[in-house]
Parts: sequence; C-alpha cells; structure tokens
Amino acid sequence: MDEQKLRVQDMPQEDRPRERIAKYGPSSLSNTELLAIILRTGTAKENVINLCSRIFANYSIKNLSQANITKLTEIHGVGIAKASQISAIFELARRLEKHSDEPLPRIRSPDDVYKLLYPQLRCQKKEHLTTLHLDTKNQVLREEVVSIGSLNANIVHPREVFKSALLESAASVILTHNHPSGDPTPSREDINVTRKLVDGGKILGIDVLDHVIIGEGKFVSLKDEGYIS
Repeated sequence: MDEQKLRVQDMPQEDRPRERIAKYGPSSLSNTELLAIILRTGTAKENVINLCSRIFANYSIKNLSQANITKLTEIHGVGIAKASQISAIFELARRLEKHSDEPLPRIRSPDDVYKLLYPQLRCQKKEHLTTLHLDTKNQVLREEVVSIGSLNANIVHPREVFKSALLESAASVILTHNHPSGDPTPSREDINVTRKLVDGGKILGIDVLDHVIIGEGKFVSLKDEGYIS
C-alpha cells in the first residue's frame, strides 16, 4: 500500500500516535505526531501523519501558531475545519500562558484600565479597540481585541463588541482603545462609537462603564468627560 495513503489505523499499534501518547505521555511524541492527534484525519491521497509532516516542513511551530485561518487554509489539505482546530489549540496555549491563579485584576478607576493595557498598546501603530469583560465585582473576566484600525461607527457593530461578553456572562464592559499619535483627546467618531455601544449595551443588559482612550503616557476617560452617564 502507498505509504502516503496508509491509514493510521493500519499502522502497527505501537507506532500509532494515540496509543503512544496513552502509554508514554505527550512528551514522547514529535510535533508532527501531536498535530496528527489534533487533526485526526488526513485526505484521500495523504494520511494525517504525512499531512502534518508536510505542514512542519513549511512552518515552524511559532509561525504556525501565528497563522490566521485564511493563511492556514492555503496549506494543501487543510480546510476550514482543520484550520480552526490548529488555530484553537494555539489559542488555548496562549491563554494557558497568560493564566494565573492570582486573584483576577479588579478595575476601580480609569487609571486601573490604563495601567493594565498601556504596556501592550504603547507601541501599536494602529488603533486597537479592546473590551474588558467584568463580573459583578468589577474583576476582569476577559480581555478581547474587537477591531484593529480607526474607529468608525459604521464598522464597529455592537454585536461584535458584546458577543463574547454574553458568552462570558459578563455584568459589564469597559471599552478601551489607543491613539497611536499619543494624544488621547477623543475624536467626534470616538464619541459617536461610544454612544452607539452604550445604547447597544442597554438593550442587551450589559452596562458600558467607561471608554478609556490611551495615549502616550496619559489617558482620557469618556465617563469622566461626561459622555457616559
């Protein structure tokens, strides 16, 4: 039988990735074998191990972790389903890296928002609209980048902003975005987007507590400025 088409279940049992991971643990498997377990199946012309071997022949594990769904589907034999599996496993890895058993950060003021997000936003060349999902104690449940690029009320839709907040059962959200110019003075579009999202949150039962605009070494709170009541 053609080695490319040889099914994993037709391999000797001691060579199958799932049997080996159960017997010897995940550290005993190569990157190719670990990815094969995740993807489970290959194609009509290529078994999953050969598919994964070809993937790692063209991508380092770091490059693979950074590839988006569109880029992943450019790999021959990788469709939306397999691309989603690859993307999901690396996202879990990133979340594990950020996980801490320390108490969740609590937001008491706009200054807390600034201190939390400024280190990662200070060098960004584009505007990043980020939401902080909070529980009833104002602890951060999740931080999510909703859009990248200049804010526009016609582009930023409440559905995208609140989708994850609903899944997280968040009690409230805080909107944030950076101004790459360094000047956090709100633009007319910033104010329009804020009002639109505040109204959307009221319909969904999720309070928008503030919209903090982060500049170079300083910030502006739209709540403090009177744009959020």
